[in-house]
Amino acid sequence: MAQRTLRDFLKLLEQRGQLRRISAPVNPDLEVAAIADRVLAAGGPALLFENVIGSPMPLVLNLLGTVERVVWSMGLERVEELEELGSRLALLQQPRPPKGLQETAAFGRVLWDLVKARPDLDLFPPCQQIIQKGDQINLDQLPLIRPWPGDAGRVITLGLVITRDPETRVPNVGVYRLQQQDAHSMTVHWLSVRGGAGHLRKAAARGEKLEIAVALGVHPLLVMAAATPIPVQLSEWLFAGLYAGQGVHLARCKTVDLEVPAHSEIVLEGTITPGETGPDGPFGDHMGFYGLEEASPLVRFHCITQQKNPVMLTTFSGRPPKEEAMLAIALNRIYTPILRQQVPEIIDFFLPMESLSYKLAVISINKAYPGQAKRAAMAFWSALPQFTYTKFVVVVDQQINVRDPRQVVWAIAAQVDPQRDLFVLQDTPFDSLDFASERLGLGGRLAIDATTKIGPEKRHDWGKPLSRSADLEKQISARWEELGLMDIGLEADSGNVVTPDPSLFGLQLEHVLERLASQGANR
Repeated sequence: MAQRTLRDFLKLLEQRGQLRRISAPVNPDLEVAAIADRVLAAGGPALLFENVIGSPMPLVLNLLGTVERVVWSMGLERVEELEELGSRLALLQQPRPPKGLQETAAFGRVLWDLVKARPDLDLFPPCQQIIQKGDQINLDQLPLIRPWPGDAGRVITLGLVITRDPETRVPNVGVYRLQQQDAHSMTVHWLSVRGGAGHLRKAAARGEKLEIAVALGVHPLLVMAAATPIPVQLSEWLFAGLYAGQGVHLARCKTVDLEVPAHSEIVLEGTITPGETGPDGPFGDHMGFYGLEEASPLVRFHCITQQKNPVMLTTFSGRPPKEEAMLAIALNRIYTPILRQQVPEIIDFFLPMESLSYKLAVISINKAYPGQAKRAAMAFWSALPQFTYTKFVVVVDQQINVRDPRQVVWAIAAQVDPQRDLFVLQDTPFDSLDFASERLGLGGRLAIDATTKIGPEKRHDWGKPLSRSADLEKQISARWEELGLMDIGLEADSGNVVTPDPSLFGLQLEHVLERLASQGANR
């Protein structure tokens, strides 16, 4: 990967016409997010706000607002290459003795990737060109945004939050939201199952403060690595190195025993005293609603280091599409090979952005025996940590394209008998942000078997599926110009099968969401 800093990536985007500089003054309170939201919805470029009211620092949003830019951030050019990366990670997920020369060579390449991925330590890191301590610290100088009108305050959203296990000394790197409380402190919002929360519990048991560092303005690949629920026992730095194809350059913090990316634009260093909390929230969340106010750990910062003329990076949550949804689409591709290794019968899987990128999964299987769809759904829920909060799993045949909602809806309508093919799990651990649950933190899950029924699953003969021969479809494609129909631009796939344009047949989800929002506003 040629670029390893945020500035490198911004330069790449500018060269490719995917960065827009905005010199007009813009207010970080509501206005910045509203502008970025419109640009993202249009598939527009990354935005560099050069004149943020109240701060001397420029601010970048919509950096990863398209899947294409997510792919570029990983040093790749095509989204399909993400699955190749996933295949290498899958070998680490469940290593087994290789069968034959080809698998031996593949495993050897992965081991070499691990060697190259080891982090390096910079003695004179750019992130420490300017150092401020004590009374010099003023978080008000950072261009922190408040995205939604009902949000409780200004936030950090794309910072790498770094802590260390007080017992094992193993670091954890996560992406958590932080809310500014005053000029020197912020609250950090993390789920109890996250690494940072576990470290705080251990520090409390030992009667110690927990040291914490927040790295701002890092290369987006590091954000990807930190936001990924790692499937193997690797440090986030090594995992990021595997993503990048080279080791991450780290720097030792000035006042805490932690390491941060050496090319961070800004680093905040501080501590959390166990039991000391502050009110955090409400904030607009990825579910499309405001979350609730919670008492969250209070971070007191005592040191800020930064580069000269730093650039801040941020984003915000909300109903898709948002940047987090673009990240999820990329991660979906990366985890496909890993999931196949965990659940061999799975051919493909998809987490639609409209279902918040994790609430509903569509998986296709090579069905070989009765009851296999239920088994695949159960295996999916337990395969990887990020699937813990997936409410719905739809299982379809391998012939169904899981990324085509029309084919999935057809499979549900044509293959499902609700009294036979719905499988419900009750009272399972759940996302506290899911207000649809009857009890917050506890909810049900539903698997839908939309596969072709075989053996004892059916009590009568099934009709034969409609189809045309491949020869006939090829013949028609060859005659399209002769028939004078070239102006009707239907594109056929490799099998000469035409895929209709969904917008011509009523599939306009954005209009449905708009109506739901207006109904909610009128209540």
